[in-house]
Amino acid sequence: MSPHNSDSEYVLTFSCPQEAGIVHSITGILVSHGGDIIDLRQFDDQITGHFFFRAKFCLTDAAEGTVDALRSDMTALAKTLDAEWLLRSNQSKQQVLVMVSKFEHCLNDLLFRTRVGEIPAEIVAVVSNHPDHRQLVEWHGIPFFHIPITADTKPEAEKKLLEIADRFEVDLVVLARYMQILSDDLSRELTGRAINIHHSFLPSFKGAKPYHQAWERGVKTVGATAHYVNHELDEGPIIAQQVQAVDHALSPEDLVAIGRDSECKALADAVKWHCESRVFLNRNRTVVLR
Repeated sequence: MSPHNSDSEYVLTFSCPQEAGIVHSITGILVSHGGDIIDLRQFDDQITGHFFFRAKFCLTDAAEGTVDALRSDMTALAKTLDAEWLLRSNQSKQQVLVMVSKFEHCLNDLLFRTRVGEIPAEIVAVVSNHPDHRQLVEWHGIPFFHIPITADTKPEAEKKLLEIADRFEVDLVVLARYMQILSDDLSRELTGRAINIHHSFLPSFKGAKPYHQAWERGVKTVGATAHYVNHELDEGPIIAQQVQAVDHALSPEDLVAIGRDSECKALADAVKWHCESRVFLNRNRTVVLR
């Protein structure tokens, strides 16, 4: 068989209440329209009674009529199963807006990974409550927006943020060490399409210098958690985590450096998996079909 043409590759995601024969029904539709499945992952959650499915496939005939017919049949199936589903070209890139404050390590990491194609996304804008990273962002050819924020100006600042997101047709908002708490209204507005990163010491070490607090307590691991944003601070559904062993010989500054690496990797994994349509919300948890 000749290699697949990447332009004809698609990703299908499908989730619904559990029922016998779902995989057979989905794959039958794909095959009937000339779909050649490249990769398939599924999960039946026996506790919540929900089914999750992701397939990457190639269409032997990727003409517009074929894709439209496939969508029509999948729409009909989804209606009978009360399912949520998505079909997209595997060449499409998520449009991402990054929010950052003074710490630039996660921003810099995402700029690099998207630039080299490791993450299938395009960073279309960066918003910050500080002007520090304008030169870095604009060197990458990306618009930078400085939106200062105080308790009094927060509603207006969040309104500007949403206007920017609408203007750039943003699919995903990434809080790359953005040190401001989003309002409940904005958190609800961004449900399922905003990812945050924090060190995994929470809630044990809150406030300033958490790694120094951790050193004072003699921690033996440090790490980071990337999660979807919701109205509860740092309590959203977890997507990715990183943990590294440490010991008594390390200084507080060593812990900070290790923590930066953990934060970058956890956030990059979460953004990559989201942009590859691998993450499903499952109540207050996630299913990640890797």
